Amino acid sequence: MERGHTEKEYRTESDSVGELSLDSAAYYGIQTLRAKENFEITGTKLNFAFVRNIVLIKKAAAIVNKAYGLLGEEKADAIIAACDEILHGKHRKDFIVDAVQGGAGTSANMNVNEVIANIAIEHLGGKKGDYAVISPNDDVNMEQSTNDVIPTAGKLTVLSLAHELLTELTRLHIALMKKAVEFNDILKMGRTQLQDAVPMRLGQAFRAFATAIARSQDRISHALIEMRTINMGATAIGTAINAREEYFSHITEELSLLTGEELKRAEDLFDGTQNVDCFAAFSGTLKALAVNLSKMSNDLRLMSSGPRTGLGEIILPAKQNGSSIMPGKINPVIPEVVNQVAFLVIGHDVTVTMAAEAGQLELNAFEPVIFYQLFESLRALTGAIKTLSDNCITGIVANRERCTEWVNRSVGIVTALNPYIGYLKAAEIAKESLKTGESIKSIVLRMGLMDEKKLDEVLDPLVLTEPYKKRS
Repeated sequence: MERGHTEKEYRTESDSVGELSLDSAAYYGIQTLRAKENFEITGTKLNFAFVRNIVLIKKAAAIVNKAYGLLGEEKADAIIAACDEILHGKHRKDFIVDAVQGGAGTSANMNVNEVIANIAIEHLGGKKGDYAVISPNDDVNMEQSTNDVIPTAGKLTVLSLAHELLTELTRLHIALMKKAVEFNDILKMGRTQLQDAVPMRLGQAFRAFATAIARSQDRISHALIEMRTINMGATAIGTAINAREEYFSHITEELSLLTGEELKRAEDLFDGTQNVDCFAAFSGTLKALAVNLSKMSNDLRLMSSGPRTGLGEIILPAKQNGSSIMPGKINPVIPEVVNQVAFLVIGHDVTVTMAAEAGQLELNAFEPVIFYQLFESLRALTGAIKTLSDNCITGIVANRERCTEWVNRSVGIVTALNPYIGYLKAAEIAKESLKTGESIKSIVLRMGLMDEKKLDEVLDPLVLTEPYKKRS
């Protein structure tokens, strides 16, 4: 034994499989340790927001069970006190099971049950592992099943993480709208299929970004409605076996009070226990958001490309050196990372979809991977949107001169002549302008197709950028 190190002490616990030795300092128990040994999968532990929501469920159950005499007051108070310790951030190191696990989340549920039980045992003067004092199953898990606890905790976690996401989306929307106003008087060329189209205003491009973000906000908020319908009281499959009437009737109400969410019990508890399509639907809204964010990032990278040999219509904030070999090179690193998060989220959506489909009969056993991917999507999107707002959008500068140059060099404005000289003649003029470099206006006047005053009115770029404006 090395100097300065003390030898660990161990305790022995048993279950229906056999016995194991545990570190005597650990608050988790034998079922948690078995899960850790069985599921070394991702190297990622349970999301602590998810753990907290499981703990809130345990606290709500203890409160209800105490209120109606289903659980002794001393035990209930010890369990509630243990829950409060965890909710205040203590004992995080004792939640050791992998985020992806077999057993439909039983390992996650038992990790929480055992930690709460051992904390509560110490509150009552006992030693960890003495489950005659407080039982993880009979007392902490009283009236519950993994099959109602885990999906409910998953929904509560989606609600809390989505709140952070929606907050960042609101900040992004505001930042984009500010740029839409700031850039409203700047003409630029619109492009379709990466080819010159017709003029527009730079502010209109940013307003379109903002509109897409607002639409994603609405989709996500609507999808969250389903997250407030829970199956607490269903226990194993929806029959409410082992859940007494007092608990069954009040657990959802108590959990609503503790979480601050307006929760309601599913009308069909069998459906609420076996079907997880609500998570697939919610994941779809995150995928749609990812698509919009990635498309926006593509546009920002294109508009800022160059800066000398690309479009160079906007200048993104310089955040770091862009090359280890090319001096002075600055890359669009913020849009690039947003692109990558979008790819991640789109891939996660496929996993969630397949896992939601894979349930059989009265239970979906694949909720752990659904939650692992959903929580990561929410976290990654929140971080990506925050850096996009703070380190990119707010600092974008318009290159007015380059925008004007591209408009003046383009033949796209010839489209406005179609109602006056016809498509074929307009196409002929466009080809000649591209071939000779002569301006559209000059060719039209030389050919005597329109008088100069009328031509100036029709080809006024600012007028061309205003939809539905009556043109004489």
